Amino acid sequence: MKNINFLKTILFFFIFIFSQSRANEKISAIDKNSMTASKDTIKLNKNNNTNLTFAITPPVIKATGDQFYCPQNTINIVTAITITHDPLELGTIAGYIQISSGYSGGLDQLTLSNPAAHPSITTSWDATAGKLKLSNPTGANVLYSDLEAAIKDVVFTNSSTAASGTRTFSITIGQANYLPSTQHYYLFIPSIGISWTAAKAAAEASTYYGLKGYLATILSADEAKLIGEQASGTGWIGGSDAETEGVWKWVTGPEAGTIFWNGAANGSTPNFAFWNTGEPNNQGDEDYAHITQPGVGIRGSWNDLANTGDSSGNYQPKGYVVEYGGMPGELPLEIAASTKITIPVATVTIPNSICNSGSFTLNATATTGATINWYDAAIGGNLLGTGNSYTTPIINTTTTFYADPGCESNRKAVIATVNPTPAKPVAAASTVYNCGPGSVIIEANSDIGVINWFTTSTGGTSVHMGNSFTTPALSTNTTYYAQASYSTCINTDRTPVNIIIYTPPVVTDETLSLCQFQKITLDTGISGMTYLWNTGATSQTIDATSGGTYTVDVTSPAPENCTSRKTIIVNEHQVPQIDRIDVNGTTAVIYLKNEADYFEYSVDGTNFQNSNTFFEVPGGLQTAYIREKTGCGQTTQNFIVLVFPAFFTPNNDSYNDLWEVTGMENYPQAQVTIFDRYGKLIAQLTSSKMSWDGTLNKTPLPASDYWYALKIDDTKPVLRGHFSLKR
Repeated sequence: MKNINFLKTILFFFIFIFSQSRANEKISAIDKNSMTASKDTIKLNKNNNTNLTFAITPPVIKATGDQFYCPQNTINIVTAITITHDPLELGTIAGYIQISSGYSGGLDQLTLSNPAAHPSITTSWDATAGKLKLSNPTGANVLYSDLEAAIKDVVFTNSSTAASGTRTFSITIGQANYLPSTQHYYLFIPSIGISWTAAKAAAEASTYYGLKGYLATILSADEAKLIGEQASGTGWIGGSDAETEGVWKWVTGPEAGTIFWNGAANGSTPNFAFWNTGEPNNQGDEDYAHITQPGVGIRGSWNDLANTGDSSGNYQPKGYVVEYGGMPGELPLEIAASTKITIPVATVTIPNSICNSGSFTLNATATTGATINWYDAAIGGNLLGTGNSYTTPIINTTTTFYADPGCESNRKAVIATVNPTPAKPVAAASTVYNCGPGSVIIEANSDIGVINWFTTSTGGTSVHMGNSFTTPALSTNTTYYAQASYSTCINTDRTPVNIIIYTPPVVTDETLSLCQFQKITLDTGISGMTYLWNTGATSQTIDATSGGTYTVDVTSPAPENCTSRKTIIVNEHQVPQIDRIDVNGTTAVIYLKNEADYFEYSVDGTNFQNSNTFFEVPGGLQTAYIREKTGCGQTTQNFIVLVFPAFFTPNNDSYNDLWEVTGMENYPQAQVTIFDRYGKLIAQLTSSKMSWDGTLNKTPLPASDYWYALKIDDTKPVLRGHFSLKR
């Protein structure tokens, strides 16, 4: 019996060694291509008819550690972790911890906080994927016990003071990325130039710890970021519009048949989509979805390619993304666990200000239910209260309180504003006077705040804001009221400013005439005032002896003191002086030395006219009369009109029997010589003989035209003309 027991012991020892070796080989294969069965079955035959079967079950990871995190600090990603494994499988190639959602590249980082305590562990940080790898520095398997101990010492840190949001940590044995929100695994398989159809077939032929693979389908922003931005490469995913152009469906995995983009109809997204700018362009046979190469447009977004893509460049397929999990009949693996940290951020409500003094109720909320603590300082300070609401004591000055969501560095200021009520306004003048209708400037001031002007002592609407107010034009007495306010604090005791409109003296401008060498009295026309003429005189009347413009300021007695200006234009009219009188036949034109429109003219002394020209003036000695219209003066001058008859009829009928020059008698030296048409001297007239009877030597001359020449004296020109003798 002992021999038999010894033999059994030896047998089980070799089986254990063999199983451990096979398990290690299996895990190595998983890390290389992630295509393996869910468990290893080991069979040994004894006596050709006995089977001994040992099943290696995947490990089960359980972790806790949902915590709050304050930026720039360090925190362990788990508070507790256990890895339960098959006794025949003591270790694995590596363990992975990834920031699977909320990752902030360049700021977030995972590290092993106490590497000296873990000599069998080495770490490798992938900043693109946000992933920390824990492995054996010798390349051998890492014992689950060592891995468990190391994960407890992995810490997270963020270097930004403004960090916010939630970070989810995926802890897994396999190399595939794990997303806690879906409980699926994602693995990028590099394969330069692989077609979409070949990638689909390869994905569906792969397994991961017994989960069936398929080209990834992406249903959320977290999934898109993990697959597109944090994966080790980009490539094909399971979307296509090959069936109907422009209608994009997921054609792989459990979502097969789901429309996620219907751009041909209305560009809507019935499901989640993350196309690059300008995509999908639906050109030609570009019917398959592909995660865009980094550096081309929006990072991690999608574009559409033909089945084979381009032969090189940015649109050459570099591989494909396989998703594991969710297929019908599959149970979820437990080779992964997740924890999360939340950066608590307070959202505060700024309270309304109060006047003078009072108490405030401050309100704030924190992300994910963190407790708000209230402090009196941004850093440190005194704890004032706990909870989403805090009622302050009575304060009389503006005070800042701080809502702390659990991170001192994330405290948010809440300002409790206490505004003073301004003093009653003080008017620059309580009564303002204005002479006559018009705008008036009124002013008022207060110790703080602004001044609003009203037309009523209470209520109403402000008509102006500002210390100085230029009113609209006023014609009657009016009162405005100044009210002081500072923010929402109003002093309702308004200050009146009365506006009194005085009527200024009523004066009338005048235009007067002044005769040359005379004087005229100028009168303001209103008594009982004070006066100031532009001549310097201060009397109600003044005498003017010359023309010009005279002004006088007429001011009413106090308190009005309103001034009106009267203007009197004095036009000085000169005495007329005749320059000359031009006579042409019976037309006479009178010229003056000083022409003016206030002169009028006459040639008979009775009938005067504005024109200086007279027609049909009788022959002989005449008199020209010129006078100023208002009676300032008159002058006269004689002039002679010579009338030469155009014809005469010497037939002794007492009408036109003689030809004689009317007015010639006024020129004693005058002489008229008469010629016939041939130039023969016929007669000569003088002051002693001033007419011709139509004879020559008493012989009647025939009817004909005759010519004359009149010489008045040696100073005047000879006048020539002709006349007719009619029989």
